Amino acid sequence: MTDGRNGERTLVLLRHAKAEQERDAPDAERSLTARGHADAAAAGAWLARHELLPDVVLCSPARRTRQTWHGVAMGMTGSPPEGGPAGSTPAVRYEPTAYEAHPDELLDLVRAVDPAAGTVLLVAHNPGISLLSALLDPERADPDGLRTTDLAVHRPTTRWADLTRAPLTARHTARG
Repeated sequence: MTDGRNGERTLVLLRHAKAEQERDAPDAERSLTARGHADAAAAGAWLARHELLPDVVLCSPARRTRQTWHGVAMGMTGSPPEGGPAGSTPAVRYEPTAYEAHPDELLDLVRAVDPAAGTVLLVAHNPGISLLSALLDPERADPDGLRTTDLAVHRPTTRWADLTRAPLTARHTARG
């Protein structure tokens, strides 16, 4: 775990990957499309290339967000999230309040993260995840919000518990 106590913190916001438009299933049970699975793996590979491996993952419990996290983990490491040597995988918390969350609810989840965590990955849904990015850095956030599988990298300069603003320093879209 990188040491967040030294002031080096990174918050990566990720909107879930492209999901099926199932009419007969509850919204929370929607699965990723084939493109969604590929985009999630590409997002994970981008995170690995930029050394943005999370210490903590906060993830909505919806099927599409869980599948997105699984694909990202595969793209980062080449193995499922539960695989790998001890200590090499992040602490993953499936947070019921992240489903259909408002930005302030998502921010509360981040504020409750262990102070020692250096990099936090939040996998959630629109509009909350896009609105959180805009709340953290109103000048640099995309006015159109995050698209499916978009990553927004914010660099807080405060402790997690005190987070109110964080500059947006990078953004990645898995497809061109």
